[in-house]
Amino acid sequence: MDYDELEPETEDETESVPAPHSSDETLYCEAETLPTVEKEKPPRESSETDLEIEDTERFFTTGQKDLYLEACKLLGTVPVSYFIRNMEEPHMNLNHHGLGPKGTKAIAIALVSNTAVTKLELEDNSITEEGVLSLLEMLQENYYLQELNISNNRLGLEGARIISDFLQRDSSSIWNLELSGNHLKEEAAELLSQALSTNYRIKRLDLSHNQFSDAGGEQLGQMLGINVGLMSLDLSWNHFHVRGAVALCNGLRSNVTLKKLDLSMNGFGNEGALALGEVLRLNGSLAYLDISGNDISNEGASKLSRGLEYNENLKVLKLFLNPINIDGAVLLVLSIKKNPKSRMEELDISNVLVTEQFVKTLEGVYAVHPQLNVEYKTVQGFSAKKTILLWKNPIKVIQNYADQQKITVVDLLKSFNPTGTMKMHVGEFRKAMTQQTKIPLNRLQITELIKRLDERTGMVNFSSFLNTAKT
Repeated sequence: MDYDELEPETEDETESVPAPHSSDETLYCEAETLPTVEKEKPPRESSETDLEIEDTERFFTTGQKDLYLEACKLLGTVPVSYFIRNMEEPHMNLNHHGLGPKGTKAIAIALVSNTAVTKLELEDNSITEEGVLSLLEMLQENYYLQELNISNNRLGLEGARIISDFLQRDSSSIWNLELSGNHLKEEAAELLSQALSTNYRIKRLDLSHNQFSDAGGEQLGQMLGINVGLMSLDLSWNHFHVRGAVALCNGLRSNVTLKKLDLSMNGFGNEGALALGEVLRLNGSLAYLDISGNDISNEGASKLSRGLEYNENLKVLKLFLNPINIDGAVLLVLSIKKNPKSRMEELDISNVLVTEQFVKTLEGVYAVHPQLNVEYKTVQGFSAKKTILLWKNPIKVIQNYADQQKITVVDLLKSFNPTGTMKMHVGEFRKAMTQQTKIPLNRLQITELIKRLDERTGMVNFSSFLNTAKT
């Protein structure tokens, strides 16, 4: 996820928002989430009994329900039963409910005083500019709601203008904003960039599947050069080409906070790869970069490799669906080997068909960087049958060893974690399992084990072994 662990809000910011649930949650490459803020209930007199508190909360929820039903009646819209049933849940998923602007306004009215919902999803509801305006007016009063998904609502330029004005006021607790698939073009990029040049509260922004081109890239690049809030930015499936790529990279050179960047399915080409290679050489914060599907060939891979030789922070690089062959793949893995300070954990070149010689070269790279995993296509000339014969279910191997030592599997895995906790970064876990000598596991088995334990947040969770072992 959603891939390095994201920093919690700064001290100044946390004064204006409720405290997070836990500092252990992360944003990963596919990131990994930021800490969810826990609602703060008003202080109560010590003389109150538990029953009195429960009655008060029931009255509060009932009042919200009545308010919502009255709003629906006045606006002439049908109440959503799911919304009524889940008013006390932190995650409210109203995607694809056909709310329209009036239904959205009724929801907004009911949420003004709600202290339970921290994440609201309204994707694909045709909410239009009127609905967006209602939501943002609500957010000026509700400081508990922190994550908002209004993707695929065809908001267009007017919707972007309303959102931009709201962000410039910086008057809410929203840190995660999803605006994917909203027909946003160059003018919208200018408005949003202007707002984000002063709003540093937004930590995660999804602008994928829009219609930004090179002019939009120039606006967003300028914003990235001065923004010190964004930690995750998704610009995949837009229309950036060389000029837009160079502009974005110019901003990234001086950016010090962005950790995750998705630029997949654009058109950067080799010239864009050259600019990105320079970013990798200079940028000190980026941990996850997805540039899949950008028409990058071996020439571009060579440019990226030069940056990887110096980079000390990147953990994940995705190059899937680029026209790179075995020569480009060799350049990439050798550049990681040359860099003793590399923290690379995942290199995705899974469309590249490699040879047995490449696999042998990769073993040498793994010896230097045991935390690394390279995804590639089936090996030519390599005995798949032999590999299968040498492979045993890693779950059973670990279970057998734990039984011999008369300890639980969870305790065994926790012994490999310096912190002794139930969660561990994927790269650190791979390195620990590769270097340990107690359990007879090869790299193929370790990779399979991680797939079963990975939460898709860049962390493995040992408690999930309890369910995995049964399968």
